[in-house]
Amino acid sequence: MLIEKRFLKYVSFDTQSDEFSTTSPSTEKQFDLADFLSEEMQILGVDEVERTDQGIVYGKIYSNSDEPMKAIGFIAHMDTSPDASGHDIHPRIIRSYPGGRIILNEEKKMYLDPETNPELKGLVGDDLITTDGTTLLGADDKAGVAIIMSMVEYICQNRDFKHGDICIAFTPDEEVGRGTENFDVKRFGADYAYTVDGGRIDEFSFENFNAYKADVTITGKSYHPGDSKGKMVNALTLGRQFDTMLGDNKRPEATEHKEGFYHLHHMEGDVSTAKMTYILRDHDMDNMHDMIHTMQLAASYLNQVNHGHYIDIDFTLQYKNMIEVINKTPDIVYKVKQAMINIGLEPIASPIRGGTDGANLSFMGLPCPNLGTGGYNYHGPYEFCSINSMKKGVKLLLELIKEA
Repeated sequence: MLIEKRFLKYVSFDTQSDEFSTTSPSTEKQFDLADFLSEEMQILGVDEVERTDQGIVYGKIYSNSDEPMKAIGFIAHMDTSPDASGHDIHPRIIRSYPGGRIILNEEKKMYLDPETNPELKGLVGDDLITTDGTTLLGADDKAGVAIIMSMVEYICQNRDFKHGDICIAFTPDEEVGRGTENFDVKRFGADYAYTVDGGRIDEFSFENFNAYKADVTITGKSYHPGDSKGKMVNALTLGRQFDTMLGDNKRPEATEHKEGFYHLHHMEGDVSTAKMTYILRDHDMDNMHDMIHTMQLAASYLNQVNHGHYIDIDFTLQYKNMIEVINKTPDIVYKVKQAMINIGLEPIASPIRGGTDGANLSFMGLPCPNLGTGGYNYHGPYEFCSINSMKKGVKLLLELIKEA
């Protein structure tokens, strides 16, 4: 099957995850793609195929090599971000992209412009897939799923291709930080693995953010506004003041490279009660601890000047920087560099300004750097991907299998 056809089929499934759900997976609809992939792998002849009750899909292709080889694994996630709709996606294919501006939605005045998306300049001549401006695309991470499944199809149809055990897994709920919550490393069976969940196809990553979530709860005092002097404590006002105290220079829109940030992701409330959800990100854990301390100081100050206890913060560790683990297994980084060179790519090691399932898996005993998919502008209607890059992604996986 052509990789573009496979990708378009996968994005037709609405698999948006839900950060407020406590079920596994967080949304029932993720089972639809999980079941489809499970059946597809069985048809192709993959061994040990299983779809768990928590929505994880496992499979293995047994070794056919006469020589001892390590078991290599590949992982991608099935869910799409809660930040934008993944329902009723209408992808558009642009053949042999000629350069210049791409119209996504004329009515909404939405365009992809090389001036604001300079990566387009390096994709002239590629076949691209974009949205129609009303939904995200789902390349994060269905491009990764398509790359892995196209590799699986090639291996299953070319039995003379020598390889060790190849372990495959597709996870739910990566976008809400729960992708590895029920992952069984022993069941998976790989000695090391790669997530296929990045951007540019010539980039790979073995560093990622340290990540915390901060849930801020503010309890105010509500009085009639006409008779509230000296009595009312407006929870919304305290929330605004709290956020201002964190400053403007450590926000997603003001940071790049290894700079960390506070991101106010959700806010709701009224005079009596307000809730704010932040995500905190930094590559350095010492910096992260400083950020947490800053939030605690801000809350303490506002409680003090308002003569009461109004603000509580609950911090939750989401994932840590995998470099701590990967540095102990440098050969799996070297293999990526060599594999890229072998297929004509110039490898770029790029720290992830985010996280992947591989971050948690690395700390669970499965070293797991991240590979690119050829997708860009994730989590919104400007998302797009390169079909040519996805094809190169398949070649990269096959080369890594040779190197195992």
